[in-house]
Amino acid sequence: MKSRRGGFISAWLPVLAYVVLIFALSSQPGLRPPFRFANGDKLAHTLEYGGLGFLLVRALRVGPRAMGPVTGGLVALVIGMSIGAADELYQRIVPGRESSVLDWVADAGGVIFAQLAWLAFKRE
Repeated sequence: MKSRRGGFISAWLPVLAYVVLIFALSSQPGLRPPFRFANGDKLAHTLEYGGLGFLLVRALRVGPRAMGPVTGGLVALVIGMSIGAADELYQRIVPGRESSVLDWVADAGGVIFAQLAWLAFKRE
């Protein structure tokens, strides 16, 4: 059986590393999405935050203080959407980057999709 500290680290270290990656990418001036079609950046945001949403719900649902499906999903939504908002605000001060409410909506969509996918695959 894992120690409580080990369980916390294995649950939350991937979340922390992913958030650091998100902000590292946001720090790059003029970064363009890998998709070269209209609104391809929205797809990139949705996929990026879908990954974050999955890691958040995983940490909240299977970590040392596991939450139920509804509570865990809602807390993951609040945390993920808050990180998305902070990321968009941060991009306002990065030269060559744009901040958009629609980008935040795409971020939120990714987090929501991850919660629904978690419930579907875990059959909760």
